[in-house]
Order: sequence, then C-alpha cells, then structure tokens
Amino acid sequence: MGATGFFVTGTDTDCGKTLITLGLMQALAARGRRVAGLKPVAAGAAATADGLRNADALAIQALCTPPESYAEVNPYCLEPAIAPHIAAAEAGVRLRPAPILAARDRLARRHDAVVVEGAGGWRVPLDEDWDLSDLAALLGYPVILVVGLRLGCLNHALLTRDAILAKGLPLAGWVANAVQQDMPRAAANIDSLRARMQVPCLGVIPWLGEPDPGQVAALLQLDRL
Repeated sequence: MGATGFFVTGTDTDCGKTLITLGLMQALAARGRRVAGLKPVAAGAAATADGLRNADALAIQALCTPPESYAEVNPYCLEPAIAPHIAAAEAGVRLRPAPILAARDRLARRHDAVVVEGAGGWRVPLDEDWDLSDLAALLGYPVILVVGLRLGCLNHALLTRDAILAKGLPLAGWVANAVQQDMPRAAANIDSLRARMQVPCLGVIPWLGEPDPGQVAALLQLDRL
C-alpha cells in the first residue's frame, strides 16, 4: 500500500468512524504492520482517577501495537459531548495544530502506520481559524470516508467527497456502514454511491448489534487502497 497513514472522516457524527478506525487498525495489524491510532480531539469524556477519558479514544489506544499512552493517542480530551471548539472554549483551551502534529510524529516513529480518526464530519470547527479539514491537510494522509447508511447519506457522501477533493487531498476510498438495522433500499443506496463516488468502496459493513472491530476488519478490502 505504501501509505504511512490514513485519515478517517465521516458523513456526519455517529456514522461509525471509530468502528471503521478500529477495523482498519486490526486489518493492518493482521498484515504484520505495527499500527497506532490517533484521536486528535475527543469531545465527550468521563472523569477518572487518571483524568478525562473518552471511550472511543480508549478503544483506539487498546489496539495500538506496540502499546501507547492515552495522552499520545488523544492529545485533546474535552468533557462535554458537544462541538469541540465550543467545549474547548468552555474549558479555556485552544485547540492548536502543534500538539497534534507532534503526537503524530512520535507515533509515526514507533509504528509502520498511523490511523487518525477525525471528530464529527469533515468541516467541524476546531477554533476560529481552522477546522478538521485543515488538520487533515496538515497531516497529509489519504482520506477514508465513512458513509453512515441513513436517509440523506447520498447527498452527504457526495458533498463530503467534493470537499475532500477541493482541499487537494487524496480520497483513498469509502466504507458503507449500516447505522440502522433496517434502512429502506439500503442496497440501492450503496449502488448509487458506487456509481457516483469515483473512488473504491473499501467495504460494506452490515448492521452489527454488537460492534465488532474484528468482523469489520474481515470485511475491509485493503487491496483496493
């Protein structure tokens, strides 16, 4: 594949970015790669004896091979589950690129691949002067788009594809993820995306009552990257 990392974004919040990130990490590890995950900004955390901890970031940390500290995996952790720039302002924190890029560089020195998960969708603000798309551009990794299969996903997927390409970033492919148990005409929606996205579909993930990164890993087609 040749790439040193991937940036996982989504059509919206709760579209399954973390599940696909974990599946991608497992799939890369199964190919003998030393894999790290990076969740640059997480909004929605619980107070613990060790500090604020986000469940998605903890799941990503658990799959790092070799292991990494929580702080390395999640440089910015914010307590309320709201837009990151608003949560940061309330906490008196400014979300800046330098700590994130430094964490990525350290992870990249110790691992063969770094899988970065964004927050929310492609244009989520991080501060007054930058957003998630700017972070993706600074990282420079190919982008994988997670399409949450729900009514409206065709519009969201195509708009996000256009925005990624307009940013000058390579779109490596997209993953269809069933976020509803019985989406009407799901197969027809996937066919419409295949005909229009113009980049490879890397996998179709069915509804999973119990999200299973191992099952996702088996369904991802990394040979298309």
